[in-house]
This record gives sequence, structure tokens and C-alpha cells, in this order.
Amino acid sequence: MLRLPSVGRALAGATKSSLAPSNSVRVPVRAASNLVEVFVDGKSVEVEPGTTVLQACEKMGVQIPRFCYHERLSVAGNCRMCLVEIERAPKPVAACAMPVMKGWNILTNSDKTRKAREGVMEFLLANHPLDCPICDQGGECDLQDQSMQFGADRSRFQEGKRAVEDKNIGPLIKTIMTRCIQCTRCVRFASEIAGVEDLGTTGRGNNLQIGTYVEKMFMSELSGNVIDVCPVGALTSKPYAFTARPWETRKTESIDVLDAVGSNIVVSTRGGEVMRVLPRLHEDVNEEWISDKTRFAYDGLKRQRLTLPMVKDHKGQLKATTWEDVLTRVAGVLQGVQGSEVAAIAGGMVDAEALVSLKDLLNRLNSDNLCTEELFPMAGAGTDLRSNYLLNTGIAGIEDSDLLLLIGSNPRYEAPLFNARIRKSWLHNELRVALVGREVDLSYTYDHLGEESSVLQELANGTHPFNKVLSSAKRPVVLVGSSALQRDDNAAIWGTVSTIAQNARASSGVDEGWKVLNVLHRVASQVAALDLGYKAGVEAIRKNPPKVLFLLGADAGCITRADLPKDSLIIYQGHHGDVGAPMADIILPGSAYTEKTGTYVNTEGRSQQTRVAVTAPGMAREDWKILRAISELAGVTLPYDNLDEVRARLAEVSPNLVRYDDVEGANYFKQANELSGAVNQSLLSAPLVPPQLTAKDFYMTDSISRASQTMAKCVKALTEGADSIDEPSIC
Repeated sequence: MLRLPSVGRALAGATKSSLAPSNSVRVPVRAASNLVEVFVDGKSVEVEPGTTVLQACEKMGVQIPRFCYHERLSVAGNCRMCLVEIERAPKPVAACAMPVMKGWNILTNSDKTRKAREGVMEFLLANHPLDCPICDQGGECDLQDQSMQFGADRSRFQEGKRAVEDKNIGPLIKTIMTRCIQCTRCVRFASEIAGVEDLGTTGRGNNLQIGTYVEKMFMSELSGNVIDVCPVGALTSKPYAFTARPWETRKTESIDVLDAVGSNIVVSTRGGEVMRVLPRLHEDVNEEWISDKTRFAYDGLKRQRLTLPMVKDHKGQLKATTWEDVLTRVAGVLQGVQGSEVAAIAGGMVDAEALVSLKDLLNRLNSDNLCTEELFPMAGAGTDLRSNYLLNTGIAGIEDSDLLLLIGSNPRYEAPLFNARIRKSWLHNELRVALVGREVDLSYTYDHLGEESSVLQELANGTHPFNKVLSSAKRPVVLVGSSALQRDDNAAIWGTVSTIAQNARASSGVDEGWKVLNVLHRVASQVAALDLGYKAGVEAIRKNPPKVLFLLGADAGCITRADLPKDSLIIYQGHHGDVGAPMADIILPGSAYTEKTGTYVNTEGRSQQTRVAVTAPGMAREDWKILRAISELAGVTLPYDNLDEVRARLAEVSPNLVRYDDVEGANYFKQANELSGAVNQSLLSAPLVPPQLTAKDFYMTDSISRASQTMAKCVKALTEGADSIDEPSIC
């Protein structure tokens, strides 16, 4: 199927010259017996049977205006803006819904086509309010653009405009339903992509309205995407309302780090402040969608920030100090310890540059006690083999699968964009899904095999009825959530899952080269940390408490003061005063992901980078620069002075870290399974229940989202019901 650009991008390139008629010119096309020849404004083009008129025109570079059509949604054909004339046809046809026929001559700029478009636009504007000056869609509104390009200069309607009551659908989406042109994009997105049936139409004709019928919150972790698909200002962002205009802001392409998917985003800023976050197209990662946490948690970037270096005084109170003083203190402390007396824990949003700097610093102090907050089995092959901890099929690769076995994972809230991919494959490719773990709403149907760990043993032994389905699949995917591995028997679980995947791989029907075993991570820094040689989990630190503990953005509460000796010194380096900062003796303020150029590796092993969108507040600095300064004062100077040199060091340790937007395959599954066989395979009887089970848990998982007032409103709305939802705006 030919991919079409969205309305905004499509009309941005449309000019009078591209729509003007021209003489018949033969366009060279690869000959094929099954292609259909049609003509667009007299120019010949060959397309596949079933191609719509709109797609044929796009192939020729002719832009067709539209409102209801969206390339990722089903065809509705209800806005009629895409009407074009077919030579010798009695009436114009809807280009988005009409398949081409051999020999058709499509006239995109004839008098009949122009008159049809002007008539449709006149009807669309008949009830549209004249509030463009106060509309948040102003400047990026498809209705504005197309009315200027394809509309008439006057209207024949004298009747009063109808008014529609605004709907209250939660604290994220602002509704001004009088502006709605009933394109139903939001309805189709909700039911097809998000998998919720909250939105629909009521009434007929002039009384048609879009809403939730009964007032309720739009219950989806992807709800904010209806703001992007809405071609007018009927659905806009509540937190962004009346704060900025698009032409006032500076756009910076970046990466989201609030989960492990690595969604591509655009950060809009003005005056050193993040105004909003928008999705950026990447077909292999997030397509053109982002989760609500990614889109709306940006207000947490300016709250509860650490902006000054701080040191705890003799009364136990943290007092602000200078960089010179605090760096000297830290360096002095590090000079007095060696080996196992110093340890470090890396948090979930740390970039690879900071990770390698911290590792080099501790290695020069003869310490290898570097841990991550997230657990992963270290027995057997552990993290020595990269295939053990990656989503090996890739995020987009799930669309090629015919069977998915989820183990102890809730991808809807752990990785919403990956869950949208699963739903897409379930909807269009007949993907069969099964789940071992707590029964949850995943927005698609699945076979629930149970939640006890004994089910895994049966699947590994081949005694479970579902083994017949596994063995008959040609492209099975066995996916274990990293949340299921946060248990004492994680090595046994991993060994059992590896055996299940290996048995499925050994069946005769599996395609050659297909990767069965997969891990879905929850935090952005985990894969890069494992690539760099960090130990997963803090068990080693609990067993051998250090004199000096370095917390690099570690806010998950995996270790407390009670786990350490009373005389231990805790140094916290991060950007929010969340969980780690209050128990620290020394605080070093770092930069958030919008304030630095950093490398992150997503759950499939794809290396991507954030870019500087705003300046870090106060005296906060990039993490690797702070660590570099400490090393110099401590007499163990790190051998790099700029970002390029740090990345050269990254390439030395793990070359894949600097091969941006590239996924390197890992294939040592057989060896990993053999090594895991030597591990104790006794499973605990506890159910496989991932921590993030509900929408309330989804909105506050890290220091940024916990500092966000918008995320707090979402949790309140879910906890207390409709009474806590913000009142709809009168204007």
C-alpha cells in the first residue's frame, strides 16, 4: 500500500503549479502485467489494482485535499473534500474511497473539481465558529490551509450557526465541539489504534455530535494522539491551551526517555521553557504516535528541580554551596576509598555518556561495583550475551509474527507504543496472543494461560495444551517482561523462558533466521548500561555495603539508608529532588533529557540521541562533565574533554552505542539456553504479577512524571472518578 503523507504535510507542499493541468506526458514506469494504467491530468501512471484515486494522484505528486482520510485509519469517506472529476463520469467521486479503473483520466484541477471543493468547503464553514484568533490550532490548522487554497471567497449561508456543548473527557484533552466537522478521525483512532470504544457519534444530520455519550474520561494511554489527528481545533491540549503559538516556538528533534521504546519526539520551546512535546515520524519505532506520559509530563521538567550543589551540614540539613566546594569534597572522599569501599547505582533515565564516565571513574578507583536499579538474571549466560536482554525481533518485527506469548508483562502500560504495534498486528495480520500472568485489559483479545509460575514449567516440559499452538507457529515470539524478572527466582524464570523459546524455535515450522526469545524493558537506560558492563540489580551492594555510594539519577527507591552503615556517605547526582536526593549527603545537580545531547538505547537495541532543547536551570550541568571534573580533582583524570571524545570511548567499549538508528542483531540463543541449563531451575510458587497493572501506575513511574501536575490530575481523575475531572473551558 502506498504511504500517503498526513494532511498537514501534504498541503505544505501543494502549490498552484503542482495542481495545474499540463500536456499528456508518458511517465516511465516499470512494466508489469498486473498493473493498471490510469491518467492524472493527462499524465499516464501505472498502479496496482485496488489503488484508490487519491493514492494514484499522490504517486504522481498531485496533492488532493482531505479531512477525514488518514493513512493509518480506515477509510470513512464522509468529509467529501477529496472530490475529483473522472472524465466522462456524470458526478465527481470521493478520491479516498474510489478504486481506479483502467483507462480513467482523473481531472484534479477541472472546473467541476474546483466547484465541488468550493461547495464542500462552504458547507464545512457554514457552522464553523469565527474564533481562529483564540484557537490553539491556529497556525497549524488544516481547515485554515485548505479553505485558503480550495475554498471560495464568500458564503451564501445567512442562517445562524449551530452551537454544540463541549464534552468533558478528562484533564488532557480540551474540547470545543462547535468547531468539529465530523471527520470521525478521533473515533476511528480510538477504536482502531487505541483499542477503546469511548468515542462515538450520536444524533443524525444537523444534530450529529461526537462524544462519549455518558460523560466520562477518555480512558486510553494514547488519548493525546487525537489532538494530532484532529484537522481542526475541536480537540486540543488542555495543558498547552493559550500558552504559545507554533510560530513562536523553536522545534528540536529528540528522543523520549520515559519508557524503553525510545519514541521519536519534537520538543517545542520558547524562552528557555518546554512548551509542548509532539511526536516525530519513525516507522520502525513509534510510527507517528506517542504515549500520554511522553506528551504531557513535560511540566515536570520545571518542578522539584535540583539547581544548586548541596551539602548536608552537621544538623542534617542540606545547604546550597558552590561547585568548587562540592567537587573538592567529593574528590576528597573518593581519594580516601578504594576498591569495594565505593559503589554506584545508575537510574532509569541516565544517558550512555554518563554511564561510561561513571564506569571509568570507578574503575580507576579499582572498583567494579556498578549496578542498575532494574534486576536481570546474572546466572548462566546472564548479560554476557546481548541476545539475552533485547527485544530481538524488533518493535516493528512484531507485525511479521503469527503468535505472541507474553510472560509476566503488561505492555499496555510498560510500553504503550509497542502494545499499539501488537494490536495493529492482531487487527490486521491475525496475530494470536497468549498471556502468562495477571489477567489485564490489553486492548485486544488473548488466551489467558494462567498466572502461576507453574504454567511456565508445563510449557517448558511440553505438557501444556498450548504447546501444540506453539509448535505449529511459523513465526512465534516469546516475550518476557523485565518486570517479571524482578524476583528472587529470576534466573529460574529466565532459564524456563529460554527453554520455551528454544523448543518453539526447534519446531520444524519456524522460519529460518526468525528470533523467538525477547525481553521488554521498562526504563530507557537499562540496555545501554548492560552493554557497558553494569551489573543488573543492587543485591551485591546490599550484601557488601560500601563506605561511599554514588547514586546517578537513581530514584526507584531500590536501596535505602537502612541498607547501609550509618557512616556511609551518599552522593546523589540527578535533576529532580525525588527519592534519591533526600537521603543524600551531597547533591550534584544534573541535566534532564531535554537539556543535553545524550545517547540512549531502546529495548530493541537501537541507539538514538537526544538533543539540547533548553538550557539546564541554575547551576545544573551535564552528567558526564560533572564526573569528568570530579575525576580530575580526585587525581584519576578521565581521558576525554568533549562529547566527541566521550563517544569515541563509547565506541571502544561497545561500538553499537554510536551507530545511531541502527539495530545490530544478536543470535547466541542456543548457547544462552545451554548455559542457563546449569542454573537452579526451581521456580517460586508466587504469581507472575508485573508491578504496573493499572493506568494509575502508568502515569507516575519516574522522577519527571512524579513531579508533573498534569500527571497528578490524571491519577486523581482515575482515582476519584468523573468528579475530579477538570471542568470544560467555556471559551
